[in-house]
Amino acid sequence: MALSNLQYDEIQRQYDARQLQNQHILQKRKTQLYLKYPRLKELESLIASVSVHFARLLLDGDEQAMAQLKQTLAHYRTERAEILASAGLTDRYLEPPYTCPDCKDTGYIGSKRCHCFKQAAIDLVYTQSNIRSVLEEENFTHYSFTYYSETKKSDTTGLTYRETAQDAVRESLLFLKQFDTEFQNLFLYGDTGTGKTFLSHCIAKELLDTGHSVIYFTAFGLFEVLEKHKFEKDREASSSMQHIFDCDLLIIDDLGTELSNSFTVSQLFLCLNERILRKKSTIISTNLGIDQLSIIYSERIFSRITSSYTMLKLYCDDIRLQKRKLSNGADHSVPLQTK
Repeated sequence: MALSNLQYDEIQRQYDARQLQNQHILQKRKTQLYLKYPRLKELESLIASVSVHFARLLLDGDEQAMAQLKQTLAHYRTERAEILASAGLTDRYLEPPYTCPDCKDTGYIGSKRCHCFKQAAIDLVYTQSNIRSVLEEENFTHYSFTYYSETKKSDTTGLTYRETAQDAVRESLLFLKQFDTEFQNLFLYGDTGTGKTFLSHCIAKELLDTGHSVIYFTAFGLFEVLEKHKFEKDREASSSMQHIFDCDLLIIDDLGTELSNSFTVSQLFLCLNERILRKKSTIISTNLGIDQLSIIYSERIFSRITSSYTMLKLYCDDIRLQKRKLSNGADHSVPLQTK
């Protein structure tokens, strides 16, 4: 996925700043520990000097040097670990506090870009950080079945609203569990305020936390990017399209709120079909009913969605209105149940 030089430099500056911050934190830790445990500083110096000494012996052809080096280092490291343990710490305390331990905050694993670099590029192009603050609250830790009635039932399934929500969460957790091994898509639908966006945010948070790339769009925002790509045909727009096609998960929120026309219909088909061909997962949420889907978006799109997506309908009295009524601050949460 091509980045302009300015975009690449901006991301690289972020990594450089992160590495400097890591070193600053590590140095502060060492300074505090060395004041309290001077032997730790001595051990660090001994480990460094012994490594250099035996490296020279190896270069001179001393075949016993490697075994001696391993034995000596093991002794020093054991002593260091014992001192750290007495302070309630592990050896990792004397390593930089990497944001991404996979690439050690360099952005690369070997010669390949790390998954965190891929997400950084997405964040830069789409300003994806605008949902990160939302995900601090809208995640499975804060998910509650409180707002879903235990008495009202779906005329179609006979399940209560809460049972239906529990089924949707169970399917979402299964989607996450199988994400790297099975290609799946989710279609969340139901009336306004039934928790569709919240559930998609929960899924996004889990995948972002495990190093996957996620792009979130409202339907309006997605079609705005697609229109720019179609009619402007500049390099940035083309790069944007590649991110949309290649990201691990694309979330299209509030499908149906955009102004539907022949352009949006054709571009939606292109986007969904391309991601299906590449086996890249997509989550769509909408207030539209299934019957409205084929009317607004054509039989081709209807066929793609119904054949390639797990359909999850949520029933609930508008959660936003319910929250306004809960003004006493009591904890009404109902824990997740996945049956």
